[in-house]
Amino acid sequence: MLEAGADDAGQRLDQWLAAKLGPSISRSRVQALIKQGAVLVGGKPAGEAKRKLVAGDVVSVALPEPEPAEPKGEDIALDVLYEDDELIVINKPAGLVVHPGAGNWTGTLVNALIHHCGDSLSGIGGVRRPGIVHRLDKETSGVMVVAKTDRAHKALSEAFADHGRTGDLQRAYLALVWGIPHRPSGTVDAPLGRAADRVRRAVVPEGRDDARHAITHFTVIERFGEGQRDFTTASLLECRLETGRTHQIRVHMAHIGHPVIGDPDYGQAFRTKANRLPPALRSEVSTFSRQALHAYLLEFRHPATHLTMRFEAPMPRDMEELVGGFRNL
Repeated sequence: MLEAGADDAGQRLDQWLAAKLGPSISRSRVQALIKQGAVLVGGKPAGEAKRKLVAGDVVSVALPEPEPAEPKGEDIALDVLYEDDELIVINKPAGLVVHPGAGNWTGTLVNALIHHCGDSLSGIGGVRRPGIVHRLDKETSGVMVVAKTDRAHKALSEAFADHGRTGDLQRAYLALVWGIPHRPSGTVDAPLGRAADRVRRAVVPEGRDDARHAITHFTVIERFGEGQRDFTTASLLECRLETGRTHQIRVHMAHIGHPVIGDPDYGQAFRTKANRLPPALRSEVSTFSRQALHAYLLEFRHPATHLTMRFEAPMPRDMEELVGGFRNL
């Protein structure tokens, strides 16, 4: 518990508190604690980091218990499509976080892999993401490859960084989206950067500091409700990545007016479209708890044998049932 003196009056709370707590707690960490409600002034949450102190303010900080420095193995079932001494290919279910992070220190794919692979898992990617060379969003299902040796990690990381331009890497997704694109196929070439909340992404001007080149190719596989004016239309698309930015397909599809059905971040404006669906399908859409996006195909060159390897995973049952509902329109 700390008390602000007369000389402290008028100082920003975060600056003052960071100075008082010493070098072990950074100012950004102090700001995060204030945002989380862990900093009290006069027994009440401080509110804002820029709050100005008043002489006599009593400030208390509730520091959370430190998180473990390294993730531990956990006995979590894995759907293994292929495994050898160099790598492992899995079909990730929706709802599984890839690597530990804020709010998800356990129960992740990394925890499952450490338990499954033991000491063979490559640590070159860092202690919290050993062997991880690419990732899928928590609520996106599908094929992933993980390196088990430094050689595999280096080769696969280079392939993903190159986005397959000079190699054999291919990644393709199935996406159930609102509406029907005007063309049977197309390309979205639009740079992505951080949105206002710093978690989501958005299409941004090319010259912005954080703008990252992003290209998605799409092909319409099926059209649903076409020609039936009473119902909302939808499409099943194949999306192929030429680059691999965070949330790329989700942002690009929303950008062209066809957001992924069930997307909580980029499809909210289209939620009312479900009201024009038949009652059974409307209920199915409203209770679908994730974005209808599945990484069904991954192709890459094996880092040791140099053979081209191709893996496919069928749509998970929840997404297959949702697509089936639209087929009956």
